[in-house]
Amino acid sequence: MSKITSLINFISKRSISVSAPREGKRNFRKFVIANKRGSRIHRKQQMTENRELEVDRRGVRDVGYELNGRFVTVPEMIPEIIVPDLKDCDLKPYVSYKAADVIQSEFTPQQLFDAVYMKKIVTDYKAGKLDEDGFPLEPSEEEKLQPDEAVRRAKRTGSDIF
Repeated sequence: MSKITSLINFISKRSISVSAPREGKRNFRKFVIANKRGSRIHRKQQMTENRELEVDRRGVRDVGYELNGRFVTVPEMIPEIIVPDLKDCDLKPYVSYKAADVIQSEFTPQQLFDAVYMKKIVTDYKAGKLDEDGFPLEPSEEEKLQPDEAVRRAKRTGSDIF
């Protein structure tokens, strides 16, 4: 009897598994699972209780830096969301895929000049309100601007230069 069982143990077998790999044995220590459940404060409390737990910071930027064990908050690093007031806006908040494509040429400096200043220049010329050098006798606020002030206004928040 012992001879028969020893022969059975030495027979090599080939087998093919048709079950899904998920059903087999898994080693979860290999996979780093991000702890996305709970609020950030809750995760920090868990981290103080359990030193092995690490707070996941993917997609979150710090609003300061750590100095001698203390966290120093920098107000400039706190994101500020600027949302325009769309109370009286007639546009819909989406663009339909059925909308026709708008093909438009690049807006040139000449077109910008014509759109902003041309009307006033023509009316001043017809009314005779220009001096001998062609400058207006009654300049508007935009015409009084110095170049550095114009650049500062163009770069300020809310302008559409960028």
